[in-house]
Amino acid sequence: MTSPIENDWSPWTSFLAHLFVILVAWTLFIKYLFPIGFALVTNEAWATYIYWDLWPIAHLWLAWALLARPWYTRMLAIGMSVVEIVIITTLFIWFLTDPKWSIWRTNWFVNKVFVLTAFVLVLSTALFRPETLKT
Repeated sequence: MTSPIENDWSPWTSFLAHLFVILVAWTLFIKYLFPIGFALVTNEAWATYIYWDLWPIAHLWLAWALLARPWYTRMLAIGMSVVEIVIITTLFIWFLTDPKWSIWRTNWFVNKVFVLTAFVLVLSTALFRPETLKT
C-alpha cells in the first residue's frame, strides 16, 4: 500500500507544507528563543518578552495535512486561512493606525507579513486548485 503522498504528489502542495514548517521554525525563534535569550542576557525574567500563543502548533498541523492529505485537508486549509487572514489583517490595522516600532514589534510585523502571505497562498490554492488538496 502506498501513501497519498506517493500516489498523487504535488510539488506546489509540498512547497506550501515545507513553507509552513519553515515558518514554524522561524516563529519559534522570533517569538520564543530570541526573546528568552535577550531576557537572560539582560538579567530579566525569561518570559518578559514572550507573547504566548499556540499558532505554531496549528501551522505544523496544516503542514502535515498538506503532505498527508487526510479527507479534511481542504476544509482545514480554507478555515485556518480565513481565520488567520482576518486576525492578521485586524492586527495590522490596529498596529498601523499608530505604529510604535521596536525590535519586538518589527520582528512581529515581519513574521506576520510572511505568515499572511503563506495563508493567502494556501487559501488561493484551496479555492482555485482544490484538486491539489484531495486524497
